[in-house]
Amino acid sequence: MATTKPTVLLATCAQLPDGEEWTGTDHLLPALRAHGLDPRWAVWDDPSVDWSQGLVAVRATWDYEQRREEFLAWTASLPWVLNSAETFAWNTDKAYLAQLAEHVAVVPTVLVEDEPDLPAAIAEVSPGEDPAAVVKPRVGAGGRGVVVFDGTDEPSATDESGLGPGPWVVQPLVTSVRTEGETSVFVLDGEVVSQARKVPAAGEIRVHEQYGGRTVAVPVTEEAADLARRTVAAAGELLGRPLDYARVDQMRLADGSLAISELEVTEPGLYLDVLPGNAEAFAALVADRVARGR
Repeated sequence: MATTKPTVLLATCAQLPDGEEWTGTDHLLPALRAHGLDPRWAVWDDPSVDWSQGLVAVRATWDYEQRREEFLAWTASLPWVLNSAETFAWNTDKAYLAQLAEHVAVVPTVLVEDEPDLPAAIAEVSPGEDPAAVVKPRVGAGGRGVVVFDGTDEPSATDESGLGPGPWVVQPLVTSVRTEGETSVFVLDGEVVSQARKVPAAGEIRVHEQYGGRTVAVPVTEEAADLARRTVAAAGELLGRPLDYARVDQMRLADGSLAISELEVTEPGLYLDVLPGNAEAFAALVADRVARGR
């Protein structure tokens, strides 16, 4: 008698019906199938999807920031999901960085509700005669809405004329992002599995591909891995549950130390085009959770 394979629903958005496979790197589905699972991409706001079919893994819901409350209501309705709806509610508001800063090194972050308070926040994170700061929407994804305040009139893809509605987080402009780039460490099922380096295009600070950034695989360093482990542990303590998966983004500060720039635990891209091994690590995590059951 044929045995029905457990269903795994990989949540994505309508713009990317094939999820992370959009780059043509067909790694995740084969890896999940190799573990005896039946994976399917499903659009998170498609009313025809029966989300009770099996375990849900939020993978490429990269349109949530304009409809956060709707997105969070959907995650709260899921019977079985990795990382939990409570985790998503915490992580989709960058105010979480201020909480993390009480436990691990984080790029200095000030929360701002009203535009008149921005100048004081910029001066706080970047004191001196020539302050330079990055302002991001507290709810944002894909580098959208990020602007740089540097007191110059030189046009930039991220200059202050593009400031959108608040609330915001304000951080110093970490200049090493233009040279060293940003480091991403993947922690899956509590284990550090890979590391990538993301570098922006000339004149940019955003490392995303849509802004000309590039990502390359690099060997895991103990310095970055240690910070990633401690950050994931701290987040688990704050949330009252361990994280199933995380991407820990880091930047090097002026004093040479690494600090957290983002902790992506909602829908982090796995960079399967440069880190294909992440597919097997993620599949093993999913298979383990399916084996354990709810």
